[in-house]
Amino acid sequence: MPRRREVAKRGVNPDPKFNSVLLSRFMNVVMKRGKKSLAENLVYRALDIVAQKSKRDPMEVFTYAVDNVKPSLEVKSRRVGGSTYQVPVEVKPERRVALAIRWIISSSRKRGERGYHNQLAGELLDASNRAGAAVKKKEETHRMADANKAFAHYKW
Repeated sequence: MPRRREVAKRGVNPDPKFNSVLLSRFMNVVMKRGKKSLAENLVYRALDIVAQKSKRDPMEVFTYAVDNVKPSLEVKSRRVGGSTYQVPVEVKPERRVALAIRWIISSSRKRGERGYHNQLAGELLDASNRAGAAVKKKEETHRMADANKAFAHYKW
């Protein structure tokens, strides 16, 4: 962390097909070993499958999926007087999106379908319908925060 000034955030260019910055960020997290064209192809194939299965606009389904997975609360460990407390904290908007993207991708990789584009499409459809592993992860995080409300006064 610099001492003098805040470091400016670098912007992300929107994706070429849908002109969406959110989708571009999603592709950047899907990408492995710098193979962006492969990540783009996988995500676009998954969105095509989503469009076929849901008969709706794939970008609409994608944004619903990300919105349904965004957490509003999380717990952070705080050490006070020799013991560690799980303190519930509100999640910043930028981190909400990052967590939602990460959870959707990690839960899609654990799915049993054949082909990553099918796994991703299934998880996006589930998340847009408020089901699936990514939404379960969000609810689990909220439950943890609710269970530890007693330690909210340790917020820093």
